[in-house]
Formats: sequence, structure tokens, C-alpha cells
Amino acid sequence: MRRRQFIAALGGAAVVPFAAAQQPDPARRLGVVMAVGKTPEYVTALEAFERTLASLGWQRDENLRIDERWSAGGDEQARLAAREIGALHPDVILGQSAPVIEALLSTTRTTPIVFLHVADPVASGIVSNLARPEGNVTGITNIEPSIGGKWLQLLREIAPALRRAALLVRPGAYADRGALFREPFEAAARALGVTAVKGEVEDLRAVEAVMAGLASGASGGVVVAPDAFFASHSAEIIALAERFRLPAVYPYRYYVAEGGLLSYGVNNVDLFRQAAPYVDRILRGAKPADLPVQQPTRFELIINVKTAKALGLAIAPSLRLRADEVVE
Repeated sequence: MRRRQFIAALGGAAVVPFAAAQQPDPARRLGVVMAVGKTPEYVTALEAFERTLASLGWQRDENLRIDERWSAGGDEQARLAAREIGALHPDVILGQSAPVIEALLSTTRTTPIVFLHVADPVASGIVSNLARPEGNVTGITNIEPSIGGKWLQLLREIAPALRRAALLVRPGAYADRGALFREPFEAAARALGVTAVKGEVEDLRAVEAVMAGLASGASGGVVVAPDAFFASHSAEIIALAERFRLPAVYPYRYYVAEGGLLSYGVNNVDLFRQAAPYVDRILRGAKPADLPVQQPTRFELIINVKTAKALGLAIAPSLRLRADEVVE
């Protein structure tokens, strides 16, 4: 009997290390640095990210500690958040936006970083190339190069009388001062016979001045580029467009949910969900240099019918049919 018990014990012992090897290391730490404020859109996106991590075996406060910092669109806040997260020595960091990643890189060149919402990581100097990032950073972009022109085309389609348009962009937020968006925007303006109005801004007062200038003439409109500062002040920007009765195109759905006219861009919840497998692979030993930067393949068109009516705009049936969502 004792011999059989001893053999059974040996068999059990052989199984335990194998099973344990299949489980994630219970003492891992993830840092998260968000570029925006704690808005419903991004709270939901981060929750989706965590649910996907959980499906891969990583449970918050069980085998994974998650430390979050929300920098609310401010560059100095981003630098402070990056320093705080870096001081915690996480195993991997999820960072949102180019300014956040640049701040993180100033604190570490060894801790693996997965980025989101970096429009052009090569131009920003964050990675050397998309196929093989080489350093300690990889991630998922949120833009394709021609989208600046697509935004203007959609603005003209929903507001056919459009003759003047500005692309709101904060030059300091981009390594190329926004050329990634501005160049296709200006090319589309020439093709459509629309005058491109300078829309470089750094604060809400400048945004108001650009919109006031567009409203002072006939048939003006505005496109808002992706930017953590704009995202953190979405309500104010939408209110200004309403005040000056300007048709506006935005990069993300939450602008339309808050009363904006039209958005065209990635689904943020999907984007955060897509980042989870990269974090999982890094926690299990993969190196960022071996994980190619991913690019978005799907963009959503969202239209707010109530806002269109308030502006006296009729939505063409062809545009309505192409919309992924129509907010009534």
C-alpha cells in the first residue's frame, strides 16, 4: 500500500510543475499611462483591454498588478505620469500618444512599452521601422496616411456648400508638426476647390479664434485632428462649433456622442482590446523588437442626425448608407 501511495505521490508531483508552467508568473506589474482625462470613452476602452488580458490569463490584483496614471492632455502631466510609473519598475507599460511615449522613453530604454494612438511612430522617432521596431517599444497606430484628405472629403460631402476649411492641429504634439494630416488635407482641398485655412492652435483660445474666422465668411467648416488635448476638451470644442454654426469632422466616435456632427476614425475600444495580446506576449517573454507595429485596417463613420438638422444640413442617402452608426 505504501509503495502504491509513494508512486501516486510521484505522479502528482510530476504534474504540478507542468501545470504551473502553463500559468502566468503571479508577480507581474503593468503600468498604464493615459494621455487623456478619465472620460467614459477611455474608461470603457481600458476596461475592454483588461477583459482581454483576463481572457489571456492575467487577472488584476491576482497575478497582475496594474498601476494607472491619467494625464488629461497636458504635456507636463504626461512627463510627471511617466516618471511616476517608471519609478514603480513595471514589467511592461501601456502608453497612449506620442508625447506620453516620448516621456516614457526619457525615463527608460529597457522596460518594454506598448503604445496606442501614435500616428506616425517612425517620424516621431519612437521606432526605427514598423516591421522590426528594434528598441523597447512597439504598438498599434491609429491612423493611415491619407486620412487627412478623407476627413475633408467627408466634410464636403455632408456640407456641399463648403468653400473654406481649417484642420485644427497642435504642431507641438507631432514630430512633423502635423504634416501627416495637413499634407493630404491640403491636397484634398485643392482637388475639391476648397480653400485650406491655417488651423494651427495650442489652446482653446486659439481654437475659438480659428472658428470665429471661419464663421465670419461664407461656407466655413473645420476638421479636428487626433490629439490628447483636444480629446480632453472635446465638450468645449463641440460647443464652439455649435456656437459658430460650423460643420465639423472629428477623429473619434465620442465627439459625435457628445453632439459633434460627424466622425471618421478607429474604434478606440477595439484598439485597446487589440493591444492586450502584445502585453500578454511581452509578459510571457517576447521582446518588443520582435513584435511589428500594427496598423489599423478598419475605420468607422458616425453621423449625428440631430446636429446635422440644427446646422440645416441634409444627409445624403449614400452617406447615411455608408455610416457605421447614425446617432438620432
